[in-house]
This record gives sequence, C-alpha cells and structure tokens, in this order.
Amino acid sequence: MIGRTNIRSADVRSSTARDGRTRCAFTLIELLVVVGILAILAGLLLPALGKARAQAVGVTCINNLKQLQLCWHFYAHDNNDTLPPNNYVYNVTSGGPLLLSQSWCLGNTRIDTTTSNIENGLLFHYNRSAAIYRCPADKSTVETLDGAKLAQRRTRSFNMSLSVNGVPTLSGLPSFAKLTEINRPEPSELFVFLDVHEDEIIDSLFGIPWPGGGMRDEWWDLPANRHNQGCNFSFADGHVEHWKWTVPKIFIGAPQPVVEEGEIKDYRRVQSRVKGASN
Repeated sequence: MIGRTNIRSADVRSSTARDGRTRCAFTLIELLVVVGILAILAGLLLPALGKARAQAVGVTCINNLKQLQLCWHFYAHDNNDTLPPNNYVYNVTSGGPLLLSQSWCLGNTRIDTTTSNIENGLLFHYNRSAAIYRCPADKSTVETLDGAKLAQRRTRSFNMSLSVNGVPTLSGLPSFAKLTEINRPEPSELFVFLDVHEDEIIDSLFGIPWPGGGMRDEWWDLPANRHNQGCNFSFADGHVEHWKWTVPKIFIGAPQPVVEEGEIKDYRRVQSRVKGASN
C-alpha cells in the first residue's frame, strides 16, 4: 500500500474527491506518452494481423478448390471414368458465346446475380454449397449487360482447364476425356481448377494456347493475382498448390500478349500444365 507521503515524493498529481479521499491523476504529458506507446504497438501489430487475415483467406480459397476437386473425382467415378464436360465458353476475341452446352458450371459470372447457373452445373450435386465456387479474396461485383457495376459480389471465381474434356466441337483442341487417360502431363502436373483474374473472367473454361499448337504466346484467360501476387491451382491427383508469380498479373485486354521476361516465365509455367498438341 502506498501512503500519501510516497505519492508526493513520486510527484504524481492528486485530486480530492467528494468523499474526502485523495485520488491520483495523470498529467497531459503522461497521457501523451501512453497514447504514443499505444500507437507504436498498433503499428507493430496491424501488419501482422493483416498478414494473418490474408493467410486465412488464402487457406479458405485453397479449401474451396479442394472441395471442387473432390466433386470432379466423384463425377468421374460415377460416370465410368468420364471427366466432367467443360463446354460453356465465350469467344475470347468477340466476347460472344462460342459453345453454351452441358458443363461442370454454366453462366457468365460477370452478370450472374443468383447461383442458379452453379446449381444447374454437373458438379453441384456432389457438394451443394455454392460458396465453394468463389474465392473469398475476390472482391469483384456483378454488373449489368451494359457494364454498370452493382454492389452484389460475384458467385464464381474459378475456371476449369481446357485440358479437361473441353469444347469437343473445336477441332484440334487437346483435352482428356477420361481420368485414366491423363498423362503428359501426369495427374500431379495437370491443373484442373484455378483462381482467375477478376477483371478477365467470364465463362467457366480457362483457355491458353497449348504447347506445340503453333500459336503465338498470349493470355486467352488471365490467372488471378490476389493472393500475395499469386494464384491457387488444383491438380488432377487431388492436391492444391499456391503459385507466386514472377511479375504481377495485370489485365489489359483479352487476349493480351506476353511481353516481359518475367511474364513469359509465368506463362510457360502455366502452359506446361496443360495437354500439348502431340500428347
């Protein structure tokens, strides 16, 4: 217990309450010191909290991809090894429909205001949560047919690779129709789902010029950049990976050229995980 004499020797300001007892009070300088210390602590803690939150969001995105990958395998198991059709695609040049047919997921995610197109897809039967089709870090919103932005968040952030039972009406498109056919790349190397850039995504198929196809290097679709300059991928053997890009992925237009040295490195990495023309 500290007596009154000790309080005075410590030079702490005091005041007398109505009940006659003496109470201690802080000086303005002392309050400013406390506020300064709190500000320093906040400055130290907030970046760590922000990083932890970003990691948590990334984990949720990875888990969503794992759930979709499980649905993908269940479909093949129930359909005599046949992979889910990937037949809902728009023309990257004209922006118009190329093939709108039965597919793992339907719709144009830029204008879909309900989850009905997800629910009418062939995978929804295996997991009836529409939330697994969306990355929680994707803050993009739906828009009208005229391009006016609305407040509602989009319902889908993921696409399926063109290498998976994709667009059979396009002559020369290399894709695997059955699970047991997957080789070169092997199931551990062939990506199935990925997180797509919010400024570019439209349909549910991710297209990229395949190796050996003789086409120029360009992004038909652009991977996401929202996970610490990276993107999440799921693979045919069931595992999921986070890829850190050499350079940021910035949408310019569809299609867009691959120009920088770092950009071509990222491009080749993605391209090597799809079925080639000679496979």
